[in-house]
Amino acid sequence: MLAELTDACHHEKYDGTDYPQGLAGTNIPILARIINVIDSFDVMTHKRIYKEASTYDYAISELIRCSGSQFDPMIVTEFLKLLEEQSNPF
Repeated sequence: MLAELTDACHHEKYDGTDYPQGLAGTNIPILARIINVIDSFDVMTHKRIYKEASTYDYAISELIRCSGSQFDPMIVTEFLKLLEEQSNPF
């Protein structure tokens, strides 16, 4: 049940302009908003068959740029604080 809810909602944009349900803000479950930020950072910073890995600086700038539109700004802020607390995050 939790996995189905998260899978369906973690693609929602915070501003409600995306699929699948058009949810926005706090109508998106908190776990889905957290996974959206973490998964996006992971995808940006790791090599895939179709793309090279981006730098951490680039990924961080994208999270900040998209904060409030794609990502929950509170989640982005807390995620960036956690990264800052790590002397070597990865």
